[in-house]
Amino acid sequence: MSPDLPPVVPSVTAELVGALSARLRKRLDAGVTKLLARPVTRDGDTVRISVDDETDVVLYAPGGTVTGADAIRCGCLLAPDCLHRAAAASAAPVADGTPAPDTDTDTDTQDERGASEQAGPAAAQSARPGGESEPETATAAQHAAARAVFDAAAAVLEAGTDGSGAVLQAELLHAAHTARLAGLPRACAAAVSVVSAVRAARTADPAYRLTGLADALAGVLGVAHRLPHATGRELTDLRGTARQPYRPDGSLRLYGIFSEPVLTATGYAGAVTWTADAGGRLYTVSDVAPGGPARATGAADRAVRIGDTALTHRELSRAGLAVSGATVSPAGRLGAGTGVRAVRASGAAWRDAPLERLWAVPPAEQVTRALSGAQDLLFLEVTLTGTVRETTGDCLLADCAGVPLRLTTAHDDPALPCRDNLRLLAAAGGSRLRIVARLVPGPYPRALLLATEHPTDLAVRVDLGLDRLQHADLPPGALAPPVTDAATGDEAPLHLLRRRVHQAVPGGRRVLTLAGNAPGDSARLRRLGLATAADLLDDLHAAAADRARDTFGRLLPADTGRFARSWLAAAVYTDLVEQALCAHAWGATADEEAPPART
Repeated sequence: MSPDLPPVVPSVTAELVGALSARLRKRLDAGVTKLLARPVTRDGDTVRISVDDETDVVLYAPGGTVTGADAIRCGCLLAPDCLHRAAAASAAPVADGTPAPDTDTDTDTQDERGASEQAGPAAAQSARPGGESEPETATAAQHAAARAVFDAAAAVLEAGTDGSGAVLQAELLHAAHTARLAGLPRACAAAVSVVSAVRAARTADPAYRLTGLADALAGVLGVAHRLPHATGRELTDLRGTARQPYRPDGSLRLYGIFSEPVLTATGYAGAVTWTADAGGRLYTVSDVAPGGPARATGAADRAVRIGDTALTHRELSRAGLAVSGATVSPAGRLGAGTGVRAVRASGAAWRDAPLERLWAVPPAEQVTRALSGAQDLLFLEVTLTGTVRETTGDCLLADCAGVPLRLTTAHDDPALPCRDNLRLLAAAGGSRLRIVARLVPGPYPRALLLATEHPTDLAVRVDLGLDRLQHADLPPGALAPPVTDAATGDEAPLHLLRRRVHQAVPGGRRVLTLAGNAPGDSARLRRLGLATAADLLDDLHAAAADRARDTFGRLLPADTGRFARSWLAAAVYTDLVEQALCAHAWGATADEEAPPART
């Protein structure tokens, strides 16, 4: 996946790949690899890929996104039926099919109205004479779309990222487009996130994380599996909304907290500034559009898009805002409608009212809130104690009210200062600082460090993804502490199941078939009280090895559905147990009634 190319909506990629002959489909992955190595030039909304000295592929992206197959053109002799157009679409980031996030208005989108209209007939049919009613169920079109998404995602899991080339990706994108047309924006977005993560894995993108792709696969399979059986409120949640509606919220007096860069695998970049009112309710102002790391760093110095204020995101994170006629989404995002007015106001330090109340909430209570599905920001006061080496890099160690906390970066892209800032903070051992972090559920207390007080001036705050610390910012005589190796133990042997769940993602079914069920793994899980985990591990290996043969001894087509369901069950169980371990590690209480977020 090339960040230099504009995002392409799923239906375009699916159409171009679907139009290829069987012969060209076999050559598509090689064609994508070749295009990724070719020079790219941009002139406004036009992006040009030089295939060779005489041939160019041109992508027209008005508004920053390619929205039609005719917007990708090739100058070769075989065009428009050539390989190059499909390869270009497959090499580009995947657009989510909706307007970029910074173009939100205060009205429902066509997709939301479409979803409501699709739901309407089912709701009407549920009414019975006499006033009785049955719970609303998914429409026939939604059943079919959910099935298509599940089958396409199961095929990706079956092949693993190593075998999920452009053709399998296009099939999942086609299913995502079908889901969108059926009024299932959540399934559509989940499918797109899987394709984006698969492309990141196949192109060795530094931002790729195996756990992220595993979560994305579990998310899309979970939504598609549950939706046909859901009713009422659960069905509404599984359908999702393409855009969150904005509602009037009167006048607001907001205080800036911090800004963070946004850099997604789907080709969007920008910045989000977090603010709070006097009661501690959080609000965000965002500027996100198609782009790469340069846009993420540059967005901090652009004026926020709300009212007539000239404040930049960097300035707003330290100042305040008075808003009249405010409109707010359910997630706390401020709308930028024509009736909104905003002017600059004074800000507040983290240790002064009203922002100090954010840090007054006990850490365990904040973690409980995050695990229940609410916003996942943590406002903590920590003492820096050292550095620990992990397989993904070094992370910062800190003491948080007696809890040993690991802090790591939110972004690893070298264009952002996150990693360099973390290394410098490691030399400020002993400093007691207030920080803002994002919870990472797991057996150890862990969070992504987003912002911190300055090591030598607590009145100054540092946004770790946008500001760059220097050695002069450290306390006198600061030295980097020795790096210790991470503990290899696990609070519970859950890793015996987790590693098989994760192994299937890059390698597919065949990896588990070759690995087999290691002798003693299931017995160890049962001996330590994890009988359900043992049963799931046995079932996962049985599903991976389940390949029947015909009378001539030839392998019959695999049952991808059974393998996907077994893998999904193991992934969901692992997720739930890890949430419980996370709550225990923080001294928090897990919300047993809250369903896992990714299913």
